[in-house]
Amino acid sequence: MSQPITFYPSATPTTVSPPETWPVKDILALYELPFHELMFRAQEIHRAHFPEGDVELATLISLKTGACTEDCGYCSQSIHHNTDVTPSKMLSLDTVVAAARKARENGATRFCMGASGRSPNDRDFEKYLQIVRAVKSLGLETCMTLGMLKEEQAEKLKEAGLDYYNHNLDTAPSHYTHIISTRTYQDRLDTLGRVRKAGIKVCCGGIIGMGESRQQRAELISQLANLNPYPEAVPINHLVPIEGTPLQDVKPLDPLEFVRTIAVTRIVMPEARVRMSAGRHELGEAIQALCFLAGANSIFYGEKLLTTDNSEANEDRALLAKLGLKTHESTEVKARMPGLEEHDHAHSVL
Repeated sequence: MSQPITFYPSATPTTVSPPETWPVKDILALYELPFHELMFRAQEIHRAHFPEGDVELATLISLKTGACTEDCGYCSQSIHHNTDVTPSKMLSLDTVVAAARKARENGATRFCMGASGRSPNDRDFEKYLQIVRAVKSLGLETCMTLGMLKEEQAEKLKEAGLDYYNHNLDTAPSHYTHIISTRTYQDRLDTLGRVRKAGIKVCCGGIIGMGESRQQRAELISQLANLNPYPEAVPINHLVPIEGTPLQDVKPLDPLEFVRTIAVTRIVMPEARVRMSAGRHELGEAIQALCFLAGANSIFYGEKLLTTDNSEANEDRALLAKLGLKTHESTEVKARMPGLEEHDHAHSVL
């Protein structure tokens, strides 16, 4: 039986810049539209900016799992929580490359790599650079999430060829200290600033269903939309409660509220790839279909999503085929690797 887990408030107050382009009140007004009206507006914007209506397939692999010193309340990899995750050493370069090849063969155009920990140490960081170069050479778009970065680390990742860096805001500023105390909201914003300064595209979103209010969901979306520029990729996660974490018994979110969040995200960040991430499998096919209608156009695809189960590839393809959705064929990938054109085309339409 797990021991009670308590949070300790951050010693440093969280400070964030006031929103400009999308005030919280305007985003909250979108949330409160009748459902059919919200879906109509989101679909109009989605069609205007993504006329092909395709869905990006991204595969995620955990390079290093567990033993994280952060105390994120949702995460099974934290040393502060009593979960069944067994820490593992970093995967070898050959293992990662083999997984990337398999992802490419299965139709993924982006390969995302995550490693547990507050920030990368120098020894591991050199290995991460090697991994980026190797995966990039396969013609895949590359994305990494390694925690907080120093400015020089962001620059080196850019030089290695990294396309995207993922660093989520997780939740609203007003809810943040209920979820994590070992790093501040400003820490996250600072890392995003360094990534953007280095010329790497930003992947940044949050987790819905962690006990926050609708007002706080609007605050999170406002924070994302008012980043200048807003992220090119916005993953929206649906909390998967994990036994042994502080959020294991959180009240489940109404699935239609998740759909509303996808729709609002599409409206305020019209050119972003809006990704259904963790928790998609638990939502079921009907809610996923509504999310695609609301403007979601990217999914994590494959067997595992870091340490939570994800829909398997065959199930994903079956759903997309049932909905008549085709998959995204990256023009950037084809430009780098012309010889893959025939191979990739076989995966472009379901």
